[in-house]
Amino acid sequence: MRKALRWLLALTVLIGTLSTAGAATAAPPEAHGTTTGTTDRADEDIKDRLLAIPGMSLVEEKPYTGYRFFVLNYTQPVDHRHPSRGTFQQRITVLHKDTERPTVFYTGGYNVSTTPSRREPTQIVDGNQVSLEYRFTPSRPAPADWSKLDIWQAASDQHRIFRALKPIYHKKWIATGGSKGGMTATYFERFYPRDMDGVVAYVAPNDVVNDEDSAYDRFFTQVGTKECRDRLNAVQREALVRREPLEKKYAAYAADNGYTFTTVGSLDKAYEAVVLDYVWGFWQYSLLADCDTIPANATTATDDEIWDSVDTISGFSFYTDQGLEPYTPYYYQAGTQLGAPTIHFPYIERKYVHYGYQPPRNFVPRSIPMRFQASAMRDVDSWVRHHAQHMLFVYGQNDPWGAERFRVGSGARDAYVFTAPGMNHGANVAGLAADQKALATARILQWAGVAPAAVAADPSAARPLAPYDAKLDRRDVEREMTLRP
Repeated sequence: MRKALRWLLALTVLIGTLSTAGAATAAPPEAHGTTTGTTDRADEDIKDRLLAIPGMSLVEEKPYTGYRFFVLNYTQPVDHRHPSRGTFQQRITVLHKDTERPTVFYTGGYNVSTTPSRREPTQIVDGNQVSLEYRFTPSRPAPADWSKLDIWQAASDQHRIFRALKPIYHKKWIATGGSKGGMTATYFERFYPRDMDGVVAYVAPNDVVNDEDSAYDRFFTQVGTKECRDRLNAVQREALVRREPLEKKYAAYAADNGYTFTTVGSLDKAYEAVVLDYVWGFWQYSLLADCDTIPANATTATDDEIWDSVDTISGFSFYTDQGLEPYTPYYYQAGTQLGAPTIHFPYIERKYVHYGYQPPRNFVPRSIPMRFQASAMRDVDSWVRHHAQHMLFVYGQNDPWGAERFRVGSGARDAYVFTAPGMNHGANVAGLAADQKALATARILQWAGVAPAAVAADPSAARPLAPYDAKLDRRDVEREMTLRP
């Protein structure tokens, strides 16, 4: 099993996306202001107001100083086009501060953490936060009709929750998310552009043409330094050169842990998939300074040194059935709408690469039908270019997922795409160059309706309204054992 230390390197965003924060063991909550400004609701407890929403039920409330934190279930239709055809329970959390403050609507695009945490825009605006678990991950209908897992249905989940909560949290709303969550926030804005007052999307890939991925190949010839790239490329190649002895080690490792390979098809396919993720995984989760941890001379490194380096970055447990199962919804969407990257390895002789980057179909059980819809991403990309308003996209300079990114065109208004120097998949507003950081912070405050007069006059004066909380505002990149946003 991978060392527990690697889990401490854990998601953004971001992005991305399974957000956690330090355990909340603080004193009882001291949240203020639960009124909406109307006298008939002034004395009603916020929990009672939330539970008065039809379809809302309480899982638990957890304490955190200055807030009320609720874990809730909300009844959603399986198919928003045909609400009478069944429902499922969707998990959400509410970090309540004050109904007179703005609200940030967050999703990582996967499951939702049940530990209190605060995303960067929530700290900036000093507001409430509603966090949503993406449908099917694991808030899943039973039986699961996979055809109802698409970006419009997921956006409609958010729309319906927003409509339910807006009467309580009546101030302005900002949508946010990292990685797949940043994609989710963007799709929500595309389908329901009148719901949110602003969008902050972190490290959100945008694979407009699924079969054209040369941007990724160019990225890997330029990222970091040549010395670092050469080290990484050499270890990746050596892991394929030593396929036979390392696959024997892999087989023993799988047997010891009860791992199987039915979905991907064979141990050999899984082994190559892990190795080919190695360079990408390094740049996604590590910094240039971490190059010193890569074996300096791959050809003289021991088998254990090659294994350990690949396992640390890529994770040999991932492409097993047990590792893939939680991410079936992502690979299903990648193979039906989102698209997936394909890159090449010109520094590795073809005789060592048996399969290349495998398509999402290989990582989804064959019992689940899939058909790719090429128009889905083209539609979103065109909408963002021509209609984006009050949208901010933040990318990391050294993050591979930013090679294919969202861009804003002449039709966009008050919309921005910024890149954080030297940052990876954990890029955020705080990591931007000073002028962009100030502008981004000022725009978020303005969109949320809480910009001080000094900021309206001079954006360089913009600062987060809430002080940093080491437990609540954890900013580390969320690390997973797979190449996925």
